[in-house]
Amino acid sequence: MTSMNETFTAVVIDTVDGKPKAAFRQLTKADLPDNDVLVEIAYSTLNYKDGLAVSGKGRIARRTPMVAGADLAGTVVSSRSPLWKTGDKVILNGFGMSETEWGGYSRFQNVKAEWLMGLPKGITLEQSMAIGTAGYTAALCVNALEDWGVIKPGGGEVLVTGAAGGVGSIAVSLLAAKGYRVTASTGRPETHDYLTSLGATAFIDRASLTEKGAPLQKERWSGAVDSVGSTTLANVLSQTVYGGAVAACGLAGGADLPATVLPHILRSVALLGVDSVFAPLAKRQRAWQTLADQLDRAHLSALTTVEPMSKIQELADAIVAGQIRGRVVIDVSC
Repeated sequence: MTSMNETFTAVVIDTVDGKPKAAFRQLTKADLPDNDVLVEIAYSTLNYKDGLAVSGKGRIARRTPMVAGADLAGTVVSSRSPLWKTGDKVILNGFGMSETEWGGYSRFQNVKAEWLMGLPKGITLEQSMAIGTAGYTAALCVNALEDWGVIKPGGGEVLVTGAAGGVGSIAVSLLAAKGYRVTASTGRPETHDYLTSLGATAFIDRASLTEKGAPLQKERWSGAVDSVGSTTLANVLSQTVYGGAVAACGLAGGADLPATVLPHILRSVALLGVDSVFAPLAKRQRAWQTLADQLDRAHLSALTTVEPMSKIQELADAIVAGQIRGRVVIDVSC
């Protein structure tokens, strides 16, 4: 515990010479937003968007100053809301944290009561951030594909693009645990053993998906989880089987989509947009239940590293450069 005037460290983005710049800053509780629930944060995590925000390679913060970090896990210190009481273990993903609302790279944060979820049973605070927005998004994608009814255990191939990243790694593990045949797309052959250990059964070089292809290509994927976007997503759509679907959740390869309507109107292929930031509570709870029930804890441990917040700037550069494998938990206490 700290008093209102005692200081703690946070990662704060400011605008310097017209550009976003992140730096460590000492804050007090009095500096925090006037929201209903004060959380003492144990862990946050490193997502691709966090990397863009902290490195300054993307204008993620829509106003400054802004505490970075799109996720947090910790313990309620005090609450003006009947929804939460002192001592509750809670997690928070999205809701504009690090964009329009102060985020999780801080020892304490004041948040709105309705943003929080109770820590899912069977998952620790550290594990919840090993999963983080990336893993929670992966679960949303898997649930969306299953709801569409296009993938069945033992059926056709399910493709995961950006497979060695945070979303991809957990999507591979979840799909494999559910009995699907998973093909992993990656440009890093050195990650093949890692992805095989998560359950991938085949591989495709990401370069083959980044070159412009025909609007309709040979049908292969019964479904796909895509975190890349751009030409990769266009090619995945053109290779998806009749009646198949692609759950799209990211833009690591770009926000454009140089595609045609042909896969959709000639093969009845569905493009399922998946948003994790403002997903309603029922979808969030279901996604986290999927993770609690299906995510192999040994896989989660194997794909996770824990790093101190003091290294956040170099970690941000690394994830934007595609040099991070799996998930990084950020220990905000050091």
